[in-house]
Amino acid sequence: MNPPSLWRTVPKKSIVIFLLAVFFTFAGIGFTNDIFGLGRQPSLRFALSILIYGVFCTSYAASGIVLRKNFWKPFLPLLAVHFTLMAVLAHRFPEQPQLRQYDAAGTVGLRNRLTFDGFAIVVCVTLGYAGFVYSSVSEGRRYLKTQTEKALLESEMAAAAEVQRVMVPERLPQIPGYTIDSVYLPAAEVGGDFFQLIPLQSGRTLVVIGDVSGKGLRAAMIVSMIIGALRTVSDFTEEPAAILAELNRRLLGPGHGSGHGPGHGPMQDGFATCLVLRLADQGQLTLANAGHLPPYLNGTEVDFKGSMPLGVTNTATWEQTTLQLAIHDVCVLLTDGIAEARNDQGALLGFPKIESMLHHGATAKTLAETAQKHGQNDDITVIAITRSV
Repeated sequence: MNPPSLWRTVPKKSIVIFLLAVFFTFAGIGFTNDIFGLGRQPSLRFALSILIYGVFCTSYAASGIVLRKNFWKPFLPLLAVHFTLMAVLAHRFPEQPQLRQYDAAGTVGLRNRLTFDGFAIVVCVTLGYAGFVYSSVSEGRRYLKTQTEKALLESEMAAAAEVQRVMVPERLPQIPGYTIDSVYLPAAEVGGDFFQLIPLQSGRTLVVIGDVSGKGLRAAMIVSMIIGALRTVSDFTEEPAAILAELNRRLLGPGHGSGHGPGHGPMQDGFATCLVLRLADQGQLTLANAGHLPPYLNGTEVDFKGSMPLGVTNTATWEQTTLQLAIHDVCVLLTDGIAEARNDQGALLGFPKIESMLHHGATAKTLAETAQKHGQNDDITVIAITRSV
């Protein structure tokens, strides 16, 4: 963190009050010097010396806080100017000669001057102390609030990271006749990408990839719910379109669209995209897509009819499409974190680049690493399905 950023995090009111506290505290030096000199300074020199002490001591404090270890860089020049100004004042407005005896008027004047100095010192110290107390209490509360929020955020991120472990399988199952390669590169913040490979009772395999809107613990919890529902739903139906319909019903919750309110599901003000693919023998693929990016077959995007994401409306329907993979054909599934990778100049990696790389035989790893190096902004997930026999 650069030192100047310290000031940016502190409220302006606290900064002003702290600097005023420094000003009043050290302005009291001017009144103390006047007491030591028995009030012999001319009034203009007296006033200017108080102002100079306050202003320069405030500058020392400000430079120390802002520059921290480099405080000495402005400190020495400021100190030189400070003493130069005091010397000029002493030369320009010399003190009155010290009297050995005071008449009645002189005694009253000296007493009044010293009384004024003493009262001014008390006021300066009181104002300075009050300012320091206010700054300390204010910053203490702010620090406590920041630490509490940080602890809550760390707790949330830890919980989300724990939940996120279920978003991707630790080991990919062996699927006869196919080779599966996958890459999952999470962004710094917990996101909502997920994919699953689920063996079915018929011996076929379900491949699911998706993305939940939003980030953080809420997105991770929704993904966890989707994956749990997937495993349950796949026990009583293996049809991708039917699986999407059931996931949509569960995400919307009871009552949605039935005249009894908007529903009480977890996807309020959000949605999830999801592509469900069923692998069968001899290269037969059955797919249904809920608003997700279409897959690529040998580098060419598969044509899909437009479809709604999950969790938007209970009237949505999804169609199934069947693809036939020849031996060595490759079907690639991915999330939008690849196309939306953005470099320092703001340029997206984009879909044309993805298609070009796939046409030239890019693997899942190559595609993911290229997006990451270009400038990762979101989770990156790639699944490459190759028919081997």
